[in-house]
Amino acid sequence: MGILRVHPPVLLLIAAFGVPEESVEIARKRAEEEFGPIALESEPYRFGDFTQYYAKEMAPDLLKRFWVFENLIDAAELPGIKLKTNDWEEEIGARLNAEGKSDAKRPLNLDPGYLDLGKLILASTKDHAHRIYLGQGILAETTLMYTQKRWVSLPWTYNDYQDAKSIAFFNKCRDYLYRRYEETGNLGPRRPAPK
Repeated sequence: MGILRVHPPVLLLIAAFGVPEESVEIARKRAEEEFGPIALESEPYRFGDFTQYYAKEMAPDLLKRFWVFENLIDAAELPGIKLKTNDWEEEIGARLNAEGKSDAKRPLNLDPGYLDLGKLILASTKDHAHRIYLGQGILAETTLMYTQKRWVSLPWTYNDYQDAKSIAFFNKCRDYLYRRYEETGNLGPRRPAPK
């Protein structure tokens, strides 16, 4: 029988885009109030260059960015975080629509996940063969895995996560997490789980 071990804390990652851009700024403020300061932020990029999936529901010219937070989290918190960001999407979207600042069916999209030294995980409410149920109506998938000193995509990895600029950002995130682990001693053998 294998020994149960405590999983080291992970980097919280949130991908955000919306219309108007004000929706993203409101979400950023809410996220920092909830999860602490953002440690790393990617340059915004044109999401429409990769897919038009959200064009009808939101807009064709969306700017997407990634946030990674300074405070590390327990990976088991991911379902609760996804439920929270879903609530923010509804609340912020309804407010902007009521104020006449947006007429989009969905003014905001927030996709939380986490990054550790070996993988990038995304949460979802949609089931699929490659997704694992975590509870509370939330599933997760490995979107990228880190092997042989590089990020490797999988058959279901979204195109924008495979882009060179995104990969460069995820490398920065991994380096940041590695330094945090060095500071806290999390690079050594994992501690046995409490009984």
